[in-house]
Amino acid sequence: MIKVKISSVFVTDQAQAEKFYTDVLGFIKKADVPVGEHRWLTVGNPDTDFELSLEPNQHPAAKHYQKAIFEDGIPATMFYVDDIDFEYESLKSKGVSFKSEPKEFGGVKLATLNDTCGNWIALCQL
Repeated sequence: MIKVKISSVFVTDQAQAEKFYTDVLGFIKKADVPVGEHRWLTVGNPDTDFELSLEPNQHPAAKHYQKAIFEDGIPATMFYVDDIDFEYESLKSKGVSFKSEPKEFGGVKLATLNDTCGNWIALCQL
């Protein structure tokens, strides 16, 4: 069986990303290993073994990719939530910037937030 264990998002600043993903979104730090001038830095939920790698966008292709999808409004990844209206209001009260209020699209409700590190992140409620 093949399982997804780690997925990555490119970030413009690992320290800023760590703060946003832990302090604002509520993930916990799972790994933090120095690798040259950067870190192998992952976050996730305490009750799962899945990790999100906060990958520095130092490679020119990564910078171009991240900039292009951000400018086009394409989310870098999607997180599922149980109550999107609650999460939207909670995150807005913490100063998180959203593209729009939660909207329904074909049976799912979506809202897209700015992670302050060069990414749009979609929140989704089924």
